[in-house]
Amino acid sequence: MTKITFMGAGSMVFAKNVLGDCMSRDSLRDSHIALYDIDPVRLKEAKQMLDILNKNINAGRAKITTHLGERNRRAALKGAGFIVNAIQVGGYEPSTVIDFEIPKKYGLQQTIGDTIGIGGIFRSLRTIPVMWEFARDIEEVCPDAWLLNYTNPMSMLTGAMLRYTGVKTVGLCHSVQVCSKSLLETLGMEYDKDSIRDHIAGINHTGWLLEIERNGKDIYPEIKKLAAKKLNEWRKPNAEKSGNMVRLAMMLHFGYYFSESSEHAAEYYPYWIKKQYPELIKEFNIPLDEYPRRCVDSIERWEKRRVELIENPTLEHEMTNEYGSAIINAIVTNKPIQIGGNVMNNGLISNLPANAVVEVPCLVDSNGVQGCHVGDLPTQCAALNQTHVNVHLLTIEAAVTRSKEAIYHAAMLDPHTGSELTLDEIRKMCDDLIVAHGDMLPEYR
Repeated sequence: MTKITFMGAGSMVFAKNVLGDCMSRDSLRDSHIALYDIDPVRLKEAKQMLDILNKNINAGRAKITTHLGERNRRAALKGAGFIVNAIQVGGYEPSTVIDFEIPKKYGLQQTIGDTIGIGGIFRSLRTIPVMWEFARDIEEVCPDAWLLNYTNPMSMLTGAMLRYTGVKTVGLCHSVQVCSKSLLETLGMEYDKDSIRDHIAGINHTGWLLEIERNGKDIYPEIKKLAAKKLNEWRKPNAEKSGNMVRLAMMLHFGYYFSESSEHAAEYYPYWIKKQYPELIKEFNIPLDEYPRRCVDSIERWEKRRVELIENPTLEHEMTNEYGSAIINAIVTNKPIQIGGNVMNNGLISNLPANAVVEVPCLVDSNGVQGCHVGDLPTQCAALNQTHVNVHLLTIEAAVTRSKEAIYHAAMLDPHTGSELTLDEIRKMCDDLIVAHGDMLPEYR
């Protein structure tokens, strides 16, 4: 019997997606699914939902257990072959509010705040210690398990696990699977999965679409020509705008489309959210404070969604495009698949640092997850990725050394932060954030 432990089971929609996929696969129908969370209400509700789903799509074959809080964490992990990590340390309140509101006092605005930037740095600093606690338990009670990390900031958390623990870890994101689809559909071009071949590599949320072909023909020239025309139309005053304008503009300027959405991309680089050019926000349809807005909306809609999930005796499931169950199935059955995974670089992308986490094509079989060699990225793409990697490495260093200086350096080298604030402002802002987080952060010297 395969044991799958889900950390952060209160993330019920995501738990349904990944575990529903698992229960839909023949090789995993008899699995032991261990649900772990620190919220007793959400844990109980997750169990209710999955019990219904198990009955409806799996004839009740899976064994589902719940494990509440730190004192029961080792029991949740003991004997697991696979661990899905979907925690969010600090939640919307107080942590996300802190991440957005304090920088705003300094004139620094964000959209999502979960990858790099000030939001990404402090989300990492409060999450890495918790994941290292998980790692200590994993190393003792299930040392051969694979950790499938879905929690952001993906590169920093995965890097912290791979470099400083013995846990076999791969970082998984939703964006690689839909990269080409998003590009073609944004432009009104036909997307047929069977006819499209693409090649994506880089880092999480900026994996570059290096090649895209339809039936063996390179369609990048057609894409860029149409993108230039549409972007010119969308940029006009009072025009109906696309939600994907930043990504298209970056493609036209740097030559390649990338894997994450425009609301993310706007805060990744120094070109878009600028006090001296406020008109860019409207022109390129950039949604400031987008993540807090989503959180508030999700909280307001939760009761209705909750009823749909746990009070619906006919609850069903359709397979998603999440990699989680496919990875577990491939390892268990030794039927190889290819995914886009976040792994330690070690030369896979030769013009990025060896100790960076990169997002590359990976082969998965009974040997586990193995990154595939990519070689050099186009120089401009590697350079843009490197500006993120600088923040990743320094944030991990801060978590290891408990050094405020490393936090300052990470923030100073963040492209968006450095383009908007002075060095003195960045230091003061980081100090304010450390104080506001209180016990959610370890002590920094």
